[in-house]
Amino acid sequence: MKKIFFLIAASFITVTSFAQQFKPIEDYIRIGAKANDPLYTTYAAAMARSRLYGDKAYKMDYYSDCSPITYSSDHAGRIFCIWKIDQVVIGRIGEYFKKPVVTISFPDMAIVEYEPFRGIRVKETFLVYSSTIALVNMEVKNADQVTHDVTVYPVFEMGNDSLEMTGYDKTLNGFVTRRYESPYRLISSLKTEYSYPTRVRDLFTAFPKAASHGGYSGNMDDFYNIIKTDFYSDKRGDSLNGKDIGIVDFVSLQLNKRLRPSEATNFRYIRGFQGENEDAVKLMAEADSVKQLMLRTYFEDNLILYSKIPRIKFKTAGEKLTYFGAFNLARGCMYPPSGKTSYNSYVFSRNPLWGWGHGHQVLHESLSMLAYAYLDPKSAEGSQRVYMEQQREDGLIAYRHGPRGLQDYPHKNMSTTSAPFFSWINLEVYNAGKNKEFLADAYVSGGRYVEWLINNRDNDHDGTFEWGPYGIIENVRDWYNAVFQVSAERYLDVDKEDISDELECLDLTLMVIKEERCLAKMATLLGKSEESRKWTDLAEKTSTLVNERMWDDSTGFYYSVNKKDHTFKFMTRDLKRQEIIGFLALWAEAAPKARAERLIKTLTDTTKFWRKYGVPTLSAQDPWYSPYVDYCCKWNGPVWMLWDYMVYDGLKLYGYNDIARQLAAKMVNCVGIQLSKNHNYWESYSPDNEVLNCPPNYIWDAIIARLLIEESKPATR
Repeated sequence: MKKIFFLIAASFITVTSFAQQFKPIEDYIRIGAKANDPLYTTYAAAMARSRLYGDKAYKMDYYSDCSPITYSSDHAGRIFCIWKIDQVVIGRIGEYFKKPVVTISFPDMAIVEYEPFRGIRVKETFLVYSSTIALVNMEVKNADQVTHDVTVYPVFEMGNDSLEMTGYDKTLNGFVTRRYESPYRLISSLKTEYSYPTRVRDLFTAFPKAASHGGYSGNMDDFYNIIKTDFYSDKRGDSLNGKDIGIVDFVSLQLNKRLRPSEATNFRYIRGFQGENEDAVKLMAEADSVKQLMLRTYFEDNLILYSKIPRIKFKTAGEKLTYFGAFNLARGCMYPPSGKTSYNSYVFSRNPLWGWGHGHQVLHESLSMLAYAYLDPKSAEGSQRVYMEQQREDGLIAYRHGPRGLQDYPHKNMSTTSAPFFSWINLEVYNAGKNKEFLADAYVSGGRYVEWLINNRDNDHDGTFEWGPYGIIENVRDWYNAVFQVSAERYLDVDKEDISDELECLDLTLMVIKEERCLAKMATLLGKSEESRKWTDLAEKTSTLVNERMWDDSTGFYYSVNKKDHTFKFMTRDLKRQEIIGFLALWAEAAPKARAERLIKTLTDTTKFWRKYGVPTLSAQDPWYSPYVDYCCKWNGPVWMLWDYMVYDGLKLYGYNDIARQLAAKMVNCVGIQLSKNHNYWESYSPDNEVLNCPPNYIWDAIIARLLIEESKPATR
């Protein structure tokens, strides 16, 4: 036992001394976020202590006056604490003497300071310790001049779902409960053939040992009446009901401490979670082990992690919160190596947890690595190596890759790939980490992939490209796509609905050009000048074809064309629908200067694309245009941050720095408003409105961190 203690102590000293080298980062990351500040408040366990299935992340609500500070997990209830000071019950933030201020926010932890009652100062630390354990630690100090009796009631509540108490474990000093957790989700349900637990066990315990415990039906108004009681009643009691068997809405513990002036104490409560088929003894041991866990160690681990990020001089405090939140978002989506990959990988979101978003990596989501690489370049490299490791012998990078392996969704006997951003991402990851070994491996893999695209996505061998037969997912532009989608309401089956395999597609062709340009740059960095010229020549040749076939001089814009005759007509359909894709000619450096100027006029037209919150996916003059984000995956108006970033990148490449800066301001404002309102990032945003409904906490909004890094650099022409 002494040997174990020595090793832990030695480890802590090493981490601490190492962190001392980065002392300034502690000041840099310190924040003072109040309720309406643009703070991202979703937390997940550190990658090393995470697992893909049976994983719980949490959203912290420190801003709602009608509730206490709560930590809620998707479909898995919430934990929080009710205060009682000298018989005064304080159950809502709106009643606090000093409302919560978040001083630190990392991917797996937050530190909040507040006073529920005058003179009772609280420093609350929330840590998602692992996929199965979360804890709340409250350092409580009596800064008053009189003694106070302090009682806290930690609560685990399921809301609309009932909770079955199976007992109060005296060794654990806490509840053991069971419940059913539905795999159903509004957007995309969890697949039950995978190891998502539905019959689950929860533990709820505290330190020090609870003075009493109880299980209750009802809500917090009912609980207030129970713990308050009438001072003069002969039924008055200062303990909970002791119930520990049966169906309830919530369970609670009671912790007491009399604090003299200047005296301090610690309260800690812990929630554990696992499938019922897992080892309960193991979960109990893990819950018990964190009761006196030294939290400073985990804080300093985060300091070391964040020491790598660029130090930006922010224009506003809100920009700083948005910047840190973007890194937290990306890091919070990462899992360690498992299953069929030996590298770390990501999901789109960990809280909420939804099926499509938990289904492995896709290249367009991997554009979040453009930002994440500045936080942890090695981990970003690992995420990209997932594709390299599972790349098929013929060069295919499939639609999805991850722990379940290559997923190519065959359709009409043809494999499905994704929007090819592979070499662009790899080049930018290299630029952040400068790892030549990674660059060399990525160059070989990227070259094989482009060769696959040339052989499989230019079936008529005319030099421009078509999406595959499952284009409606392959082109990653989903629903209400004015060019590829036949019906305005998308009511036909996939083969009749999507025509992207019957067109020479502007977007895919420009993406291939970008890949070739990036491979040329990679070859140059690797000293392969002849190969660099080969890739550059290919990019220039394809750019010439884009300008010959896909530019319409009468409207000054680029469009997809009919595969058979290269016209802007498909049957009775006019293909000249102005989409954000037209501006990717700047990003791919395919537009001549004169045409770029005409694109800029269209871009900055406020009746078309220059909207309040960014560049919409479709011109506001198009009859299909809608500014409403009322579901996921819509491409008839919503703003998608990654695609706006590509427009931004193209503007910078062509020297339109002032316009790029204006677009960046729109994007930061758009994200910041939502973070201030609901403390979430979102899959997409409305170009005109502030109210939206779509999947929250989507990994690719991490690109905002990269945008802010680019904006901090001196302008060049």
